[in-house]
Amino acid sequence: MTYKKPVSVLVVIHSPAQEILLIERAAHPGYWQSVTGSQEDDEPLLVTAAREVFEETGIRAAAGALTDWHLSQQYEIFPQWRHRYAPGVTHNTEHVFSLCVPRGTPITLAPDEHRAWRWLPLREAAEACFSWSNRDAILALPQRIAAASGSA
Repeated sequence: MTYKKPVSVLVVIHSPAQEILLIERAAHPGYWQSVTGSQEDDEPLLVTAAREVFEETGIRAAAGALTDWHLSQQYEIFPQWRHRYAPGVTHNTEHVFSLCVPRGTPITLAPDEHRAWRWLPLREAAEACFSWSNRDAILALPQRIAAASGSA
């Protein structure tokens, strides 16, 4: 068995109006989240982020479109997902990115992973997420955008 690496990315996809794209896990209805996924081998995290965005939404992130927040957080892996990791692995380190796309961008879900998608206003999206790290990243988005534009 090939185990998942306990290093992952979280990509907050948002519109210019700061509406957030959330996707619902196929195996866990009601679990809404941003794009997430594990690093494969030694691929750069930016490559992991772009790969996961494409695999989970069909969006091809252009070179330079992803913003690396240079933020990582460690969390305990939910018990229902620990079997995917090597025995004894209980924590994952997640690296945060964001991607701004027009709200009309076509979305193509990976049906084995996700069953639905929706755009929500920022606060509603944060409240809909089952993951505290995803919620916190969504709530931090306005400050990240302001800092990047120099108006912080």
